[in-house]
Amino acid sequence: MNFDYMYEACSLCPRNCRVNRHVTTGYCGCSDTIKAARAALHHWEEPCISGTKGSGTVFFSGCTLKCCFCQNHTISQEGGGKEISDEKLAQIFLRLQDSGAHNINLVTATQYLPSVLNALDSVKEKLFIPVVYNCGGYESPDTVKLLRDYVDIWLPDLKYNSSELSLRYSNAANYFETARKAILQMVTQTGRPQFDSSGTIMKKGVILRHMVLPGAKEDSLRLLHWMKEELPEGMFYISLMSQYTPFYHSKDYPEINRRITSYEYNKVLEEAIRLGLDQGFMQEKSSAKEEYTPPFDLEGVL
Repeated sequence: MNFDYMYEACSLCPRNCRVNRHVTTGYCGCSDTIKAARAALHHWEEPCISGTKGSGTVFFSGCTLKCCFCQNHTISQEGGGKEISDEKLAQIFLRLQDSGAHNINLVTATQYLPSVLNALDSVKEKLFIPVVYNCGGYESPDTVKLLRDYVDIWLPDLKYNSSELSLRYSNAANYFETARKAILQMVTQTGRPQFDSSGTIMKKGVILRHMVLPGAKEDSLRLLHWMKEELPEGMFYISLMSQYTPFYHSKDYPEINRRITSYEYNKVLEEAIRLGLDQGFMQEKSSAKEEYTPPFDLEGVL
C-alpha cells in the first residue's frame, strides 16, 4: 500500500493544517519529500535503547513543535538536512541493521509519516530489529493507532502540564491535553515492556521522557502525579532528564536562560521515587552539555 495520499489535506499531527503537502509546506515546514540530517549509530539514548552497539538513529528535519530551547534547532526549525527518497530511507534502515544497531530509531518522523510507512513496508521481510518512535509527545491518537503494526518502542517526551508554559515555549497551548491522549494510546497498544534474553535491551514498550526545565519544578511534579494516577502501573518506564541547556532562542526568555539547579532536579527525582515511579532512568547533572547533541553532518544520508 502506498501512503502518499496522506500528504493531501494533511492531518498527520495535531496542528491539522489540512494543506496539500504535494504542493506546499505545512506548519512543520516540510513538503512531501523526506529530509534527514543524520543516519548513524547513536550511543546517547537510554541504556536499554543504545545498548553497547548503538541505536540506528535517523534524525528527520522539520518539527510539529516550535520549542524555543530545541537542541536540534538547526534541523528542526532552520531547514538543515538533505532530501532523500522513500527507497533511500529503506536502504538506510537495512544498512543500520547490518551495522549492528539494536533498533531503528526514528527521531521526529511524524511530518514524513507516509514516506516512513512506505519505507518500512518495503523492508518488512528483511528488518528484524525493533522500531523506536522518538517524538515530542505532541501526536494525534489516530497517528499512534496507525503505527500499531510498525512501532515496537515508543520514546515520547512529556514536556509540560501547563498550557501557559507550552504556549510560551513551544507554541502549543493544547500540548498536555493532546500528549496525554497520545501517550495513553501508546501504552495501551504497546503493552508491558519486554526485553531481550539478557534483560538489558528493550524489544517492546514505552519510555516516557521528561526534561526538567528551569523554574518549572512544580509543573514537573504535576506531570509525575498524572503519570501515577492515570497510567497503568508497570506498563511504562520513566526517564527523568537533567540535560536542559539554554539553546536557540532561550536567551529571549530570561527565566529559562540558565541550566537547572541540582535542587530543582533532585526535588523532582525525590517525588518520582516517593510516588513509586522508579522503573526507569535518571541523568547525572553532568549530562547538560552541548556535546550530547550529535553533529548534523549528513552522515549516512549522502
